[in-house]
Amino acid sequence: MTTSSTAPRATAKKSAAKSAAKTTRPSVDAAKLTEQLQVKEDESPWSEEEITEVRGILLEEIEQHRVELRLAEEELDQMMRASGDGAGDDQADAGAKTAEREHEISVAANARASLRQAEHALEQLDAGTYGMCEECGNPIGKLRLQARPRATLCMTCQEKQDRH
Repeated sequence: MTTSSTAPRATAKKSAAKSAAKTTRPSVDAAKLTEQLQVKEDESPWSEEEITEVRGILLEEIEQHRVELRLAEEELDQMMRASGDGAGDDQADAGAKTAEREHEISVAANARASLRQAEHALEQLDAGTYGMCEECGNPIGKLRLQARPRATLCMTCQEKQDRH
């Protein structure tokens, strides 16, 4: 018998969005950041509104990934505790339990990696280094960052990394 953790995750994601608004963090002067953050030559400088929006998205992602990670770890813990109850399971049941356990491990690992990326992006934003490619040092580009706020590589470097 397998348990589905999809419904609790959906509920948790909705509550994460609400909690993200409540997350308190030392406020960095958005006006100061508009002068610090680098953009591509053909882009306008970051506005205070854009910085505030990106910060909000990152905070929401952080909370969402924390909830997802906690739920995956709880589900995995429950599976591990129940693993001794498998006496008499046939091969199909044992295989299903193993597959479900591997899935939860993967979900937890993905949530942990996404959480680290979002926290790193927020740290860069606070430090005024947000938007600089960690590989070549060129600006990543506002449009890319607005679409994927956790991006740490420009498109050229990302494509090179994806090929390898």
